[in-house]
Amino acid sequence: MTAATGASAEGLCAFVDASPSPFHVCRTVARRLGDAGYTELVEHDVWPGPGKYFVVRGGSIIAFDSSHCEHGELPAFRIVGGHTDSPNLRVKQHHDAESAGLAQVLLEPYGGAWLNSWLDRDLGVSGRIAVREGGRVVHTLVRIDEPLLRVPQLAIHLSENRKGVELDPQRHLHAIWGTSGAGGFLSRVAASEGYAADDVLGFELMTHDLAPSRTVGADGALVSAPRLDNQGTCYAGTEALLAGAPVDGIVPVLALFDHEEVGSGSDRGAASDFLITVLERIGLSHSLSREDFLRTLSLSAVASGDMAHATHPNYPDRHEPAHHIAVNGGPVLKVNQNLRYASDSDGEALFAVAAEQAGVPLQRYVHRADLPCGSTIGPITAARTGLTTVDVGAPQLAMHSARELMGSADIGYYSAALAAFLAPT
Repeated sequence: MTAATGASAEGLCAFVDASPSPFHVCRTVARRLGDAGYTELVEHDVWPGPGKYFVVRGGSIIAFDSSHCEHGELPAFRIVGGHTDSPNLRVKQHHDAESAGLAQVLLEPYGGAWLNSWLDRDLGVSGRIAVREGGRVVHTLVRIDEPLLRVPQLAIHLSENRKGVELDPQRHLHAIWGTSGAGGFLSRVAASEGYAADDVLGFELMTHDLAPSRTVGADGALVSAPRLDNQGTCYAGTEALLAGAPVDGIVPVLALFDHEEVGSGSDRGAASDFLITVLERIGLSHSLSREDFLRTLSLSAVASGDMAHATHPNYPDRHEPAHHIAVNGGPVLKVNQNLRYASDSDGEALFAVAAEQAGVPLQRYVHRADLPCGSTIGPITAARTGLTTVDVGAPQLAMHSARELMGSADIGYYSAALAAFLAPT
């Protein structure tokens, strides 16, 4: 564990296991914030003045600490951004089916899931349902940690040339959950929360791997867990926010968005008005004029946190030769000339200083020029807000698999650097 924050490999494992869906991430973060004295705000209420607060919109959450700022004071925002969603298999609207004497639940991929990694796993179900309760509609979180679903691989004897099958996401990803006559799957889900299927008016349900997160390898040097992309940032950023000492003129903000894996274009994604609206309302609650608020934005900055590609020992040719990224080698600053990452020299300098202030090593990542590069909330946030933005992360392997791998030491390094970014000295 790095002394600058409370982040640890064990803490990360507990966080991930508590958070099988974006909605559960928000609940996990909210509980941690509540224990630290933060108060939840509701968007349609009038917001109070300086304090420690958070607000939840669906599967997104934004927290901030303005308790040390006076009314009328012109602060700067330091923001750590990330995303709560991860690639997985999600339940279709009409999902009950039968084939070959077996009951199936029809699933489809969400985001860039590495499909083969989801086969032959015991899968639970999580997410939320909208239910009728009296004369109103309420949302209820769902979590079934029983091995209800399994997507079986085709036997090697039935594949052509015994080289496996190219998975068709329309036909090959449906889960088995019983034999014919197993009943309606939604009835089972609704009953887990004390409702009937007819009470359910809408749902956002997804699968999750039931194997617990854990440290592995020699001396526990590695973390094996689902959803490290990007719950590694959600956890490290939360601990960074809570570890920071107040800095005059700085309002630290943690902004975790849903739907990054599918482009962020939703009411609660990074491309929405969620962040800029919260920032403006912070300004209004501090009696800032519109002019003062716009001046504040020009002084502010974002560290867009998302996991980074460590150099894979079995595939070193897939990485930029001059940019080796080591597991347990410290946080990663990500640069892309075609703006798949938002980093420029201003943002690079801010995070390099933060890593130096935290006393942690800093690595710099560039994607191979002949391979398509992924992206983050960074370019979207920069364009949406006009804030100086730098893309950063912690190194990992097996990104977008059902099960991912990172270094145990890196979560502490990463959190410490984010804490220094939020509270520069």
